[in-house]
Parts: sequence; C-alpha cells; structure tokens
Amino acid sequence: MTTSSLIRDQKPGAARREGHPGIALTVIAACQLMVVLDATIVNIALPHIQEALSFSTTDLTWVVSAYTLTFGGLLLLGGRAGDILGRRRVFMTGILLFTFASLLGGFAQEPWQLLAARVLQGVGGAIASPTSLALITTTFPEGPERNRAFGVFAAVSAGGGAIGLLAGGMLTEWLDWRWVLFVNVPIGVLIAVLTPMYISESERHSGRFDIAGAVTSTAGMASLVYGFIRAADEGWRDGLTIGSFAAAVVLLLSFAFIESRAKEPITPLRMFADRNRSGTYVIMLSLAAAMFGMFFYIVLFVQNVLGYTPIEAGLAFLPVTVVIALGAGISQRFLPVFGPKPFMIAGSALAAVGLGWQALISSDSSYVGGVLGPMLIFGFGMGLNFVTLTLTAVSGVAQHEAGAASGLLNAMQQVGGSIGLAILTTVFGTASRDEAEKQVPDFLANGSPEQKAEFAQTQQLPAPWGHDVLAQGISAAFIPAAAMAVLALLTAWLLIRVRKSDLEALSGSAGPGMG
Repeated sequence: MTTSSLIRDQKPGAARREGHPGIALTVIAACQLMVVLDATIVNIALPHIQEALSFSTTDLTWVVSAYTLTFGGLLLLGGRAGDILGRRRVFMTGILLFTFASLLGGFAQEPWQLLAARVLQGVGGAIASPTSLALITTTFPEGPERNRAFGVFAAVSAGGGAIGLLAGGMLTEWLDWRWVLFVNVPIGVLIAVLTPMYISESERHSGRFDIAGAVTSTAGMASLVYGFIRAADEGWRDGLTIGSFAAAVVLLLSFAFIESRAKEPITPLRMFADRNRSGTYVIMLSLAAAMFGMFFYIVLFVQNVLGYTPIEAGLAFLPVTVVIALGAGISQRFLPVFGPKPFMIAGSALAAVGLGWQALISSDSSYVGGVLGPMLIFGFGMGLNFVTLTLTAVSGVAQHEAGAASGLLNAMQQVGGSIGLAILTTVFGTASRDEAEKQVPDFLANGSPEQKAEFAQTQQLPAPWGHDVLAQGISAAFIPAAAMAVLALLTAWLLIRVRKSDLEALSGSAGPGMG
C-alpha cells in the first residue's frame, strides 16, 4: 500500500482526535512492531520450542508457516475489511485476536496447540497490519506531519526484524521460550485500551468481501505447503502427499475461477497482465522463498551445531540486518540514475552467490566462514531488491489500484516464504535421512554405551554424528534456495522493462510497505 493511495482515500471530513498525535502514532507503530517482529522473535526460539514440544525438524517449519501463510493469504482481505467496516474497529479486532492467540500459544502443551495459536496470530496480523498503515491517513493531516508519521512507521517496519532477533534471544535465554509469545499480551492490551482514546474511527466505504477468494487461495497454498512437508517424512508416493498436491491444484484453480468472476476480487487478475508487475511478483516470491529458509536453517545451525546461546544467535544475525539496510539505502539513492533492472539483477545475483556459498556449510564450518560471509552477501543483495521491487510493483498502476498492487507484493513475500521453506524442508529431510543412514554404523562402532542407550530410546544420533546429519541436510537445502535466487535473476533479466522515467513520480511519494 502506498502513501499516494492512502492519501487519496482520506476524506476531507474524516474525524481526528486532536491534541495527542504522538500517542496515536505510538499506538499505531507499536502494532506494526508487534506484527513485524513476531516472525524473527519466534525464529530464535525454534530449537527450544522443538525440544519442549517434541517437534520433528520438518514439522517445526509449521511454527513459521502457520503464521506466514494465514498472514499473507488474508492480508488483502484485512485491508478491505478496514475500508468497509471502519479502520479503527478492524484494527482493534486484529490486535485483540493477535493478543489472545499469543496468550494461547504461550500456554501450549502440544504441537497442535501452538500451531493453532500461530494460525490465529496470522489472522490477527492480517487484519491489524494493513489497517494500521491506513489509520495514519485518518489521524494525521496531509503534509509534514503525515510524512513524519509515515517515516516512523517505515523505520519500525524496517527495524522490527532486528529487534525481534535480540528480544527473542534475551527472552528465551533469560526467561523461557514461551515469553516470545507472552510478551505480546501486555503490549496488545495496552494498544487496545489506548486506541479508542486517541484514534478516531474512519469513514466507511461500500464494498464486498471476497471471502471465497481468500479462503480458496489460503487453503490452496496451505495444501501445497503440507504436501512438500509431508513428502519430507513420508515420501512422494505417500497417499496423503499426493492428495495434498491434488487438493492444492483444485483449490488454486478454483481461486483463479472465482477471481475472474468476482465483481470485487481480492486479487484482481489484471494485476498480472503487465509483464513488469508479474516479473516483480515472481522475483519477490522467489527471493522470499530463499530468505525464509535461510533464516530458519541457520538458526538451527548456530544453536544446535555451533552451540550458540539464544542471545548469541540473535547477535549473530544482526550484521545481515545492517547490510540489508545499506543495500536498500543505496538502491533508493541511485534508482533515478540507473533504473530498477540493474538493481534487481545485481541483487538477485548476490543472493544466489551467498546461498551457493552456504550450500558448502558443514559441521566443521565456523561462524565467520560458513555463516557470516555468505549472509552478508545475501543480505546486501536482498537490500538492493526491497525498495526496487516495491516501486516497480506500483509503476504504471492506476492510483485507485496502487494499494492492491503493493499489497499483493507483500502477500507474495509471506506466501513465497512459506512455500520456499516447505521445499527446502523436503530436500533437508531426504538429505539428512540419507546422511543418518551413513553415520549409524560409525556411531555403533565408536559411540559410548550411554550414547547407544539414549539412541535406542530417542532414535536421535548424538554429537558429533548428529551434527554431521544436521549440517548435511542444511547444506543440501541451500541448493534449491540458490536455484530460487537464480530464478529471480532470470526473471529480472528477461521480463523487467521499467524505465527510469516510470519511477520518477513514485520515488518521492511511495510510502512504506505493510510489513
């Protein structure tokens, strides 16, 4: 959603609460921070969640995907709900649902309970996030005051990931993994109390909910992800694996049919008619698929193989957030000079190089040589792409459709991340299983009696054999991740035709994304 589209939405007579704009902005920014950091704050706690609730490594991916799938799949529906029902009302509903889900997740005793809570968190985030950005237009008058508010919102969106890494490490190490979820409860309650006091309701607009489109698209993607994750454990010939893929095909074809007939579709198919916009969506989906998988598996590597504490793991990821910001700043500065295509090509190429380097990781790899070096290259490449993709997605779009165009880009990021993580998990499962079969004879010959007794109960190889298994699986998973970045590179090379002049009007007015 862009600033220009939101400014257009603002009616001259829309009410505002006067006198406390700082508090109103704090409430809105706190909501965005809570939604954005939730992905990274949970990532750092994954090894501890796995141990506490007895997740397998493949099933553990659902802790991430359950949130991102529902968040990405329902994001556009959440934005439309705010327009039709009133943004403050929908904003509060999303916050309360997100807060309640966080409380449930913190008390989870079984894997399914945590996953159900993560689904509810995704629904709450999808409702609250787009309306939080839109509320800025109904709270702050057009001009410098609104621009400053958008600046704060963008800064929170960009920095939320880094804050989540540190907060997740500290909460997990000093308290317990459950606090990465419990921490949302007091924040959410405070936001819910302050919202009606300092934020006014927006004017409602007529419109229709495309419930069928939202449900079929989200369910179709979930079936696709389940099929890949199921294949990692049970193989490609498993009946449920095949059934999941078949259901995904039926649901996604139904979604396309519904959208082609709907009067107010949640995903206007005409958005994909433009080659630049379609290419942008493919690039975002491909890079997000690689990025989510990279973060997931490197978190496991640094804690389970390198032996880092949660705080050390959080700190280990901070350099990549710095180079992402650096790359984004460089691309924003020089986009008017070179246009978007060189940045997309260079950024995707760097991402592919970084991921290819990480495919060389082993149980003997150090942090600097096996993790930090490739992450810095990958992160800088991603930074070059983020601003570029956002501006290109809304290039040539009618003003009244700019919000849908940028919202689709955000949805592609979330859904692409879920699909990519599922694909990497399939490769990880196969490679680690094969490596375990190779390691068992050596373990039986050289392991201690105590280790053998534990293995008989858990069927988990202890270190150093278990480290070799995990590292081999992670190494194999980065091969398709690198291939995804190569797909983004080829897409940028072959499809993108945006000129510098097409971005001139946008670069000065495009607002922050939705998260």
